[in-house]
Parts: sequence; C-alpha cells; structure tokens
Amino acid sequence: MSSNNNIRRAVFPGSFDPVTLGHVDIIERSLPLFDEVIIAIGVNAEKRYMWSLEERIAKIEAAFNGNPKIKVTPYQGLTADFCKKENAQYILRGLRNTTDFTYEQTIAQANEKVNGVDSIFLICSPEYSHISSSIVRDIARNGGDFSSLIP
Repeated sequence: MSSNNNIRRAVFPGSFDPVTLGHVDIIERSLPLFDEVIIAIGVNAEKRYMWSLEERIAKIEAAFNGNPKIKVTPYQGLTADFCKKENAQYILRGLRNTTDFTYEQTIAQANEKVNGVDSIFLICSPEYSHISSSIVRDIARNGGDFSSLIP
C-alpha cells in the first residue's frame, strides 16, 4: 500500500512464538477498522525463540492466506519507531484480561505522549482468552498436543 497519510494503518507487534488463535481473532476483528494491518514480528537477539523467524512468518502468512490488507514484517527496536517508519498511526493490542490491560495501559500512554502513536485495544473473544504463546510453548516443550490453540 502507498504511504498516503489517509490510509489507516495499524501495527500489531509481538514475537508470535507461535502465532495463536487469539492473535488471529484480534487481527481478523481489526480488519474492518484499518486499511492495512502490519503484523510486526519483534526480533531480539538476546531472546531464545522456540520457532525460527522464517517459521513464524510462514505460519502467519498461511493463517491469513494472502489477505491484501495484511503485511508481515520483522522489526528490531522500539515499536513506536517502527510505526513512524511504516507511517502507521496506531498500535493494535489484544487484551485477554485486566492484567493485560494494566500492563498495556502505561505503554500506550507513553507511546501516545512521547511518539504520538495511539493504541487501539481489542478484547479477545471469550473462547480464546485462555490462550497465550507462552502456554503453547510450554505444552510444546512437554510433548503435548497444542494444535487446537494455533491456526
């Protein structure tokens, strides 16, 4: 998509290690709100991921099957800086519970005050509120079947 400033563009940041049905729920429900959603895979050299960057990109792209409103891009550094680079006015975040809200609220307020990037929160659908990437990783590490939690 062009870098036209009339385009409503949101960045949905995360490690997506792995992408879950909860992530998919938030992204799909956000599509009517934005012209483009950039799924931004944070890359941190200090962090050990269970799935490679290439695997994570492939899983996300497969989940959205070439939807033209979705772009998948790895990034490093501050999310707000990435938003500016991508001409994105919004950071999209999914909330499962009040703990998520409390954590995200302070970050959102700082991003708006310091960087002028607004955060949009969507509350996850109830059937996905128990799913997190860390739970999926824990099940995977212990040889369990996590297929019902991922796309």
